[in-house]
Amino acid sequence: MLKFYNREKETALLLKTEQLSIDNAQMTFVVGRRRIGKTSLLINVFAGKRTVYFFVEKKNEALLCEEFIEEIQNKLGVTVFGQMRTFKDVFGYLMNFSENQHFTLIIDEFQEFRNINASIYSEMQNIWDKYKNNSKLNLILCGSVYSLMKQIFENSKEPLFGRATARLHLKTFDIKTLKEILADYYPKFTNEDLLAFYLFTGGVAKYVELLTNTQAFTMKKIVNEILSESSLFLNEGKNVLIEEFGKDYGNYFSILMLIASSKTSRAEMESVMNVGLGGFLEKLENEFGLISKLRPILSKPAGKSVKYRINDNFLNFWFRFIYKYRGAIEMENFDYVKNIIARDYTTYSGQILERYFREKLSVEENLSAIGSYWETGNQNEIDIVALNEYEKRAIIVEVKRQSEKINLNTLQNKSKNLIDKLKGYDIEYRALSIENM
Repeated sequence: MLKFYNREKETALLLKTEQLSIDNAQMTFVVGRRRIGKTSLLINVFAGKRTVYFFVEKKNEALLCEEFIEEIQNKLGVTVFGQMRTFKDVFGYLMNFSENQHFTLIIDEFQEFRNINASIYSEMQNIWDKYKNNSKLNLILCGSVYSLMKQIFENSKEPLFGRATARLHLKTFDIKTLKEILADYYPKFTNEDLLAFYLFTGGVAKYVELLTNTQAFTMKKIVNEILSESSLFLNEGKNVLIEEFGKDYGNYFSILMLIASSKTSRAEMESVMNVGLGGFLEKLENEFGLISKLRPILSKPAGKSVKYRINDNFLNFWFRFIYKYRGAIEMENFDYVKNIIARDYTTYSGQILERYFREKLSVEENLSAIGSYWETGNQNEIDIVALNEYEKRAIIVEVKRQSEKINLNTLQNKSKNLIDKLKGYDIEYRALSIENM
């Protein structure tokens, strides 16, 4: 079992909110991709405190309420008389109860109410508005379908819009935490191991836990763990995303596979799929939060030179090697896929190393902007450009797996047009490789 790591800020926010709720009811919504550790965080923070926990399964509302009543009686030490067959009745009871008793109510997979009874959200809004001024309830609403949770709380047409008093977006473990985990469980790790751990898990708590439990800390052991008959990783992309995408998942999966396979411009993707992708890309970026637009640093926002990247390291890997070769995966011909990973790993991990250093520089340097740079036709590509506009300072970086393959004179020559845009800046050139991790 993985010990609890690096959620100090999130814990502090949750405890502060709980303290506020002793006097005034609080509503916090918690989002984050599946497997990120939302439930573990909440259970850890509120262990030993007066807490009622509801898990919203896809089942009949009356049956669900039956389970909720049992939880209320067990955790609050009360006897609930009469039958409550709707969540409206259960929530009304708890809001009424909270006028005299302070406690925390966690509702997990909150977005699932949409599939059970969509009117629950407007009923909750009415009850909340009626009781909140006298209530001492610490209400936490947690969900893993990012697009739906965002819509429920941030769409002005939704009944719960503007009701939340706090928002917590749980992110992946950062580099520092991954190093700490490796130091605890595999002290002899090398930077090559660190890169593999970062590449395959992306800092997602569940994947870190699965690999830690099986002592898979090297690239070879991790690949063997992922590509095995009983592996939970093989269907993970589908498990995480199909509910987000609904019936259009085929188009979205195809786009993500192309981006993961280095077809990163809209024109490249449209030429392969032979269909306009503007709407899909816009939703993947803004509604689902799965991809980001990349423009050359210092270019105009309306510029046409745009590339896309998948934000999540694990999903990037899954679409590049598992979904792309799903025929071999379904035949359980894992050796075939292992050979492809071995063939492409040097190039692929070099791209992820660039992502690693971008994250590292963002934390360690005092920056106003960080990105990449390229010119028309992908000429004069520069891996990382980091800026401090206030101090007029720029760091121009070449990233390679091996330091001996980096030539700073070549980097300076590629940077001439970029330097023209950075008049008055102090320029520092850096060569970063695996040994600098």
